[in-house]
Amino acid sequence: MLESLKSIVCEGNLELHRRGLVVETWGNVSGVDRDSGTMVIKPSGVPYSKLRPEDMVVLSLATGQVVEGTLRPSSDTPTHLELYRAFPAIGGVTHTHSLYATAWAQACRDIPAFGTTHADYFAGPVPCTKPLSDADIQGDYEANTGKVIVERIGSLGVLEFPAVLVANHGPFTWGPDVEKAVENASVLEHLAHLAIETLRVESQTGGIGRTLLEKHFRRKHGPNRYYGQKG
Repeated sequence: MLESLKSIVCEGNLELHRRGLVVETWGNVSGVDRDSGTMVIKPSGVPYSKLRPEDMVVLSLATGQVVEGTLRPSSDTPTHLELYRAFPAIGGVTHTHSLYATAWAQACRDIPAFGTTHADYFAGPVPCTKPLSDADIQGDYEANTGKVIVERIGSLGVLEFPAVLVANHGPFTWGPDVEKAVENASVLEHLAHLAIETLRVESQTGGIGRTLLEKHFRRKHGPNRYYGQKG
């Protein structure tokens, strides 16, 4: 079942590797099929060099139970499920430990919005979650990771902020489909690096003004966007 989505999810995982956003097996991509109520995700710990579409694991979005597949799904599966359940607008999710975005996550810091490059993708600073409590960690850790993401993003807008940094952990990104989620993972890493370099040039720099940020974000997003071609 879902052979097309399996291929898309597999390709998304391979693209993370090609872009240098994952080391070893530290990352995963998933996609959702809302009509069937299922999610497709990378299997746990399988090297990217050996990854095939038929290795992808299909799970019930409602229960988290494996519907199809012989391999164990990613250990981050409960986090992905929490995001899909909370945010119907998203169709793909990625998780990486990419170098610069993870550095900001480990510092428990939002990535500041310094300029228009950032504003083209995010309507403000890239948010970092609160740290998980001991009870969160000792309980259903991966699901609780999803819950702190939902709590942090819920009031901001899931498509206006297509990424989050999980404190002390790393980045998750999403989009309306798998390809956009992967693109957002790549963009996030560039913005994280760019912010660090900006602070190296001028450690006391201020953020971009709200008017300019809004202009750049809205010209690419929303009903009145005019960047790019129609259709």
